[in-house]
Amino acid sequence: MSLTTCNVHFSQQSDRVVYLSSPLYKQFKLAGKRSIRIKLGNVAISAPVKLLRRAGNHVYLSAGVRNAIKVPKTGNVCLISTGDNEIQLGPLVGILTDTIHPAESYPFGNRSGFIKEVIRTGSRKAYMFGFTPNDINWQKETVNGYFLNAQGGWFRKVVPLPDVVYNRLPNRKAESTSYISSVRERFVKKQIPLFNWSFLNKADVYKLLDNDPEALAHLPESVANPSPAKIKEMLEKYQFLYFKPGGGSLGIGIYRLTYHPVRGYFVRYRRGSQNVLVRYPSFSSMMRMLQARLGGRISQYVAQQGIRLVEIDKCQLDFRFHMHKNGHNQWVPAGIGAKKAGRGSVTTHVKNGGSLMTPEQALGRTFGSEANAILEKAKRVAVKLSEAIERNYPHRLGELGLDIGIDKSGDVWMFEANAKPGRSIFKHPALRSEGKASVSYIFEHCLYLSRFQGGDAL
Repeated sequence: MSLTTCNVHFSQQSDRVVYLSSPLYKQFKLAGKRSIRIKLGNVAISAPVKLLRRAGNHVYLSAGVRNAIKVPKTGNVCLISTGDNEIQLGPLVGILTDTIHPAESYPFGNRSGFIKEVIRTGSRKAYMFGFTPNDINWQKETVNGYFLNAQGGWFRKVVPLPDVVYNRLPNRKAESTSYISSVRERFVKKQIPLFNWSFLNKADVYKLLDNDPEALAHLPESVANPSPAKIKEMLEKYQFLYFKPGGGSLGIGIYRLTYHPVRGYFVRYRRGSQNVLVRYPSFSSMMRMLQARLGGRISQYVAQQGIRLVEIDKCQLDFRFHMHKNGHNQWVPAGIGAKKAGRGSVTTHVKNGGSLMTPEQALGRTFGSEANAILEKAKRVAVKLSEAIERNYPHRLGELGLDIGIDKSGDVWMFEANAKPGRSIFKHPALRSEGKASVSYIFEHCLYLSRFQGGDAL
C-alpha cells in the first residue's frame, strides 16, 4: 500500500481520463499501464491513465471521471494505492449533526463554527463535509454534504457515502429516535466507521465499569434509582452525597445532600439563578421535599458518594479532562480545565457561578511543589479510565469528557464521563492552543479509521 498527498485539478476534457504527474506515475508503478481504477468513497470506475510531465504530485480529472465518482472540489487530498491497479482519493470524512433552523451562513445552527473548524483542520488532506440524517440518500448511497469553499463559505455537493463518520448529533433527544438508530446501524452494516455512538447515561457508565477493577479504584460509590433506605445508608456512611439525574448535563437538577448527626439534614441545590441551602430536621422530611420536586423523575436519579475535594477559598475544585483518540488509536488528554465552584454552589459549572482556571494554576495553589506530580498522576488515571470505558462499551468511541476530582490526599476520582463533551474549557485564553489540538486529534483519528495513514500524508 502506498500513500501520499496530491493536488487534484479539474481538466476541461469531457472524456473519462485520469492524468497523473511524473512523480505519482512513478510512485504507483504505472509505467506501461493503460488504465486504472479510481475510487472515492464506495464508488470506483475504470479509466484510461495518462502521464503528465510535471513536477510535484498532481492529478487532473476530466469531467467524465469527476462526475462519475462525484469528486466535490479541487485541492489537496490524500491519494492511496489500494492494490490491483486501483487508487483512491480521500478520505471522505462526514461530520453528522442536525439543526432545527438552518440558515445559509449557519447550516448547523450554533454548531456551524465548530464544524467549520474541524473541516478547515483537515482541508489540505481530506474531503471534509457536514451533513444531517436527512441529507443521506440510502438508495443511491450518496450524501448531499456541506463543504467549504476557499473563501470560507458553504456550498453543497452530492458525494458518495463517507469513509468515516464523526457523530456530533447535538443532544439526547436528537439521537434517541428510531430513525437515528437506524442511520447509525446502516453505517455499521456498510462497514463505515462511526465514532461517538451516542451520549452516555451516568448510570450506564457506572454499570459498564462495575466489573473493571482498574476503573473501580477511581470511582465513588454510585447507585442508580436508590431506595430511600439506601440513600439514608449512604449518608450515614459518607456524611454527604450528590443526587443527580442519570441523563443530565451542565449541572442541572443536581442536589447535594448532607447529614450531620446533631444538626440534621441539609440540601443544597440551584433554584432559578439562586443557590439554595435548606435544613430538614429528619430524613423523611428531606425525602418528601425531593419526591415533591422531582415526581416520577426521581427514579432516573443516581446517588453518588461525596468526596472531600481540594478547595480554593473554601470552594471545591474539579477538572474536565477532554480526551481524544489520536492517529495511533491511543487515548490522550487534549485539554484540561480546572473548575472552581461558586460560593454556595452544588457544582463547579460556570453558569452556576463557577470559574475556569488552568490545572497548573489550581494545583499550584492546592498542592504547591507537588502540583506537577499530581497532574501527571491524574493524566495517567484519565487515560486508564478512558481505556476502561472503551473496553467495556459496545460501540466505537473517539472522544470523552471526564469529570475528575482530586481529594486532599491527592487521590484521583472520576464522577462522570461524557461521549460528546462540550468545549467550554477551550474558551479560557490559556487553553486555546489545547482547543486547536483537540480538533487536530479528531481529524487524526478520522485518518486512522479511514486507513488513510502513513507515508507523507501525516
